[in-house]
Amino acid sequence: MSTVTDLVAAIRNCRSIDLAQPYYTGIPHHPAHPPFLYGLNKKHGDYVNPGGASSASEGLALGAHVGTHIDALCHFTCNGKLFGGEEVAGLQAYATGLERHTVDKIEPFFRRGVLLDIPKVAGIDVLPRDFVVTPEHLDAATAGVEIGDGDVALIRTGWARYWNDAARFISEVHSPGPALEGARWLSERKVFAAGSDTAPFEFTPSPEMCVHVHLLVESGIHIIECLNLEELAASGAREFLFAAAPLKIRGGTGSPIRPFALVG
Repeated sequence: MSTVTDLVAAIRNCRSIDLAQPYYTGIPHHPAHPPFLYGLNKKHGDYVNPGGASSASEGLALGAHVGTHIDALCHFTCNGKLFGGEEVAGLQAYATGLERHTVDKIEPFFRRGVLLDIPKVAGIDVLPRDFVVTPEHLDAATAGVEIGDGDVALIRTGWARYWNDAARFISEVHSPGPALEGARWLSERKVFAAGSDTAPFEFTPSPEMCVHVHLLVESGIHIIECLNLEELAASGAREFLFAAAPLKIRGGTGSPIRPFALVG
């Protein structure tokens, strides 16, 4: 058998778990980003061809950081400098975006993923909005399953269940998550990306956005936000194959993704 045949056979024996939230008018969005807008611009019957066929189509408008999405490293700077230390001032334009570390340079990725189920560790169903995820919580959540270089670490807070209640999900930009110490725990393990089921990933309010700065600017680690981790948590899987691909938005600071987990 060929390598491709073996690979296809292995995938067929896996369960695929969707990790994306749905898009629809009224989904939660961080107030720093525009909302998702949807509308049919052509309904069935508006035009019918001679054979009786008709088609429908829609128009979409959204921010690159709305819905389940990945942050490119150029999404944040600190003191005017990008990841790697370059001055950003001469590397950006409204019409063309950024010139370094953009989302179109992130290749489709298939990496080992690890679920860090913090409510399970804390003995509760969902984290309250004032809950800070500490290194101790992360240690407990990964007991027996080490996170390695290049992995994708997914932090579950339980907030995915609030997706259909936009006001509660955004909660005036108050949500649980790691603070700087938790971000350093992740960077010490050299993960490729860290994600969660909240809009800001990090504990908020966070006026300095220190977790974003540490991961994106100082460490070169991507951030994935607004994941749906409920089915994955219910499956009992703690490690899995994580797969995702951003849109090739030239100069972009982020992109929607449709991630999924393959569980053996």
